[in-house]
Amino acid sequence: MADRGIAAVRAKITALPPSHSFSIPELRALYDKATRAFPVPGDLRIEEVDAGGVPAERLTPAGANHAQCLVYLHGGGYAIGSPRSHRHLAAEIARQMGVPALVPEYRLGPEAPFPAAVDDALAAYRWLLGQGVAAHDITIAGDSAGGGLTVAAALAIRDARLPMPRALACLSPWADLGGGGGSYVERAAMDPLVGTVALARYSEAYLGGQDPAARYASPARADLSGLPPMLIQVGEHEVLFDDAHALERAARRAGVDVTLDVWPGMIHVWHWYWPMLDEGVAAIGDIARFLARAGG
Repeated sequence: MADRGIAAVRAKITALPPSHSFSIPELRALYDKATRAFPVPGDLRIEEVDAGGVPAERLTPAGANHAQCLVYLHGGGYAIGSPRSHRHLAAEIARQMGVPALVPEYRLGPEAPFPAAVDDALAAYRWLLGQGVAAHDITIAGDSAGGGLTVAAALAIRDARLPMPRALACLSPWADLGGGGGSYVERAAMDPLVGTVALARYSEAYLGGQDPAARYASPARADLSGLPPMLIQVGEHEVLFDDAHALERAARRAGVDVTLDVWPGMIHVWHWYWPMLDEGVAAIGDIARFLARAGG
């Protein structure tokens, strides 16, 4: 692509109609369509699988180590997004790690409210274990709502007394559905992608009136004891800046080995734009190295 850099990404986003002008089904279709601008490598193997009752894509880069697996949980506010909208991102992390990626098509609100997404992530993890993949060879990553779901899934794995994955990576995580962080106001004009109106809409669709402080809904408020090493990445100009910091504090209180990286000038899930953004490529490289080496 000719236009590169965060200024080009911002221009691309701000040229779009506001999300509130579309219904949730329309947004789902648009999100899947948008990723067509970012093709995946021709040698990537894409398979549809049934992961314990959860539809999923398995993305296998050339030369991948099949003894390991990345579980990637896509973003989209628990109401939009799919393996298709995030195929290019999950595939690039998997390629840099040299492992296959499993991308569950977890159920979305409002049709399937909380905790359906957590249940599906747990089911997919159980399925991987049943396929003979050792827990220590599984890593979990996700962006935005998928970043919060990454931690919620780890909590559900812990609570089910299953062996823990090797490591977690949270990209611009939405980790507190109760909201209220100062960055929601202070950085509202900096973040062209996420605003309080959209967050409230998605929270309502997913929770369906349930308690936003529930630990699987808002893992930044949970006891994270026993979770594996965790990487959190957040952009300097994100509305969800405070969510990332709250998640880090919760991890430190629980004695979790956690790393928080703040990326100057970046916006919400800048990684998604990696084909046109050098910082996206660099952040993905950091994620891949962290997941590959953590817990070793």
